[in-house]
Amino acid sequence: MTISAYAPDFSLEKRTVLNCARIACVGLSIILGLIQGQAIAAPFSTDCPTRPALDRLQKHRVKPNETLTQIANRYGLLSTTLMGMNPTVRTGQVSPGQTLVIPPYNGISVALTAGQTLQSVAKTYRIKPDVLFEVNGCQKNPKTVFVPGVNWSPINAGLIAAASTQLDPFLRQDRYPLPQPAAVMRAYGWQPNGPRNTIVFSSGVDLAIAPGTPVYAVADGTVAFAGVRKPWGNMIVINHARGRQTRYGYLGLLNVKVGQSVQRGQVIGKVGRTADPALRFELRYRSTLGWVAQDPQLYLQAISGSKKQPQF
Repeated sequence: MTISAYAPDFSLEKRTVLNCARIACVGLSIILGLIQGQAIAAPFSTDCPTRPALDRLQKHRVKPNETLTQIANRYGLLSTTLMGMNPTVRTGQVSPGQTLVIPPYNGISVALTAGQTLQSVAKTYRIKPDVLFEVNGCQKNPKTVFVPGVNWSPINAGLIAAASTQLDPFLRQDRYPLPQPAAVMRAYGWQPNGPRNTIVFSSGVDLAIAPGTPVYAVADGTVAFAGVRKPWGNMIVINHARGRQTRYGYLGLLNVKVGQSVQRGQVIGKVGRTADPALRFELRYRSTLGWVAQDPQLYLQAISGSKKQPQF
């Protein structure tokens, strides 16, 4: 997950592009893949990075008046990357004299548990196994690996792992937000957008569906927002139990209002008429950094009963 998951879509900043040069050992195809939120395998080669990513860590001593954001900018990283690598600054605050570990590029460090392999880690974080293998110096049985292109999230790590393999039984009781499973027109993560294909971060998915289709609350909850929110037009935000939140955008008719209690399966609105009719759906969890977006596709697959979310 990236820092942009905490806010609406935004354009890729120059420092992110410049930072990609640091991943040259993995190949240009991997760099482009990381920018788009997908790991793309480089052409086969017997060569391997001279050192694993975790062997190329730097140290930074915090100076007076420095902020975490300033330090991250200095190294072309995201603040959440530094939080993940340095547990003492996960509040977002740094103190003069602190020593921070700086990775060569954005990503997270993952300690392998008994029975875990590079292949299973790659599957969990949706990255190509050969990319993960090269980034970690072609080690066959590493104890800790660096996963590029994934950023630390304050959400319980166990929840993230569960979302990648099997869904929490509590969540399996939820209802799909539409009458039937819909194709994903725009996926979660870094995506090209607009006529110039500007790279932006999508904090949810767009589900292709006909205008006027009813939209359902996935679970019981309370309406936290109902109105217009750019760029998704009419939007409804519902807070659920266990610090969970769902968002529904590109709506036409709104059937609920702020403060109203809703039940699982209740019609909360209808899909609006746009150039490419769709339902914008986001899944978020409460944290010290606000409502953090998660990739909802596996969740949607589970509650729709489908083995795979259809693609547009």
